[in-house]
Amino acid sequence: MSTSTLAIKREPQPEAVATAASEPPPPPSKPKAQDPLWLLRAYKLFTAVGLGFVNPIIRLCRGENSRLQLQELWRLLGIPLLAIAVFLFAWSQLSARIQTSLGQIPGPMAVLHQAESLWADHKAERDKAAAFYERQVKRNADKLAKNPNAEIRAVKYTGKPTYIDQILTSLKTVFTGFLLATLVAVPLGILCGLSPIVNSALNLPIQIFKPVSPLAWLPLVTIIVSAVYVTSEPMFEKSFLISSITVTLCSLWPTLINTGVGVGSIDRDLLNVSRVLQLKWTTKLFKLVLPSSLPLIFTGMRLSLGVGWMVLIAAEMLAQNPGLGKFVWDEFQNGSSDSLARLMVAVLTIGIIGFLLDRVMHTLQSLLDFGARR
Repeated sequence: MSTSTLAIKREPQPEAVATAASEPPPPPSKPKAQDPLWLLRAYKLFTAVGLGFVNPIIRLCRGENSRLQLQELWRLLGIPLLAIAVFLFAWSQLSARIQTSLGQIPGPMAVLHQAESLWADHKAERDKAAAFYERQVKRNADKLAKNPNAEIRAVKYTGKPTYIDQILTSLKTVFTGFLLATLVAVPLGILCGLSPIVNSALNLPIQIFKPVSPLAWLPLVTIIVSAVYVTSEPMFEKSFLISSITVTLCSLWPTLINTGVGVGSIDRDLLNVSRVLQLKWTTKLFKLVLPSSLPLIFTGMRLSLGVGWMVLIAAEMLAQNPGLGKFVWDEFQNGSSDSLARLMVAVLTIGIIGFLLDRVMHTLQSLLDFGARR
């Protein structure tokens, strides 16, 4: 073997040792050993929920190295805020130069004005609903005063759904679809990771159905649900079921694949020890398999939730089911002077909600992770 391919171990030179010894201390974002336990937990919590910039502020208040803490605060908070300011400035400058069939592209202030208008519409609609129920209560009370045996009916307010109602509908739908996908994907992924036979049996169907577009699933799901879900007193609306099942079919694959990879990559020595100790299957599952594969399972769940959110908007637009997707389509069809600004409000809302959903999953992963980070 050529000597050029050998890894030669050399003793560190005095200059190198001196250089290593003169290196600066670790970044201030890392907790110190002398910090109290509650403060260490607070640091971890703020980092997990995406509020890591709070940590250098706390350290500044405690009198730690101010220069290093200010540098850390600038990195965690100052640079992102500066980037947002640059984006808003570029948006306001470029939007004034673009004309469309619906008028000028709205700038940040126009979009903010429409967001306030949508919120005002929501409050006005809620006031109408409250007044409707007050009149209903009064009317029923008068009827009972005249005839104690009179039949009382509770009529539900049927006003148009507001923008906030559309958001809540989409969130309810995506979480339902995501929950169904998780309940299907995690057990199947565990079986695929533990059993080569199950993995071989499911690998081909997974690879075939994984790339299918939601636009292909939606008509099929609509036909099947309309044929099967026939009842005079439905517990759920058909539009809700159609959207939820479509989200499930499109979002379960990342969780299934990542769960299978996570379980399959468990150290075989651990599984051999479980056989030697003759552990019960449930004990092996909850003490060895799940803790070891939890990071990849949560990675798959984060991906699935993001995919489900994107799929839901497309499904609501295509099927005209209640939700943010329908709001986007209605504004596109409306063609008024405010439609562009309202469309941009919806786009920003979809993006912000997607970001918050990812942060929620990241926080849960940080709280439940049994790895070294805990």
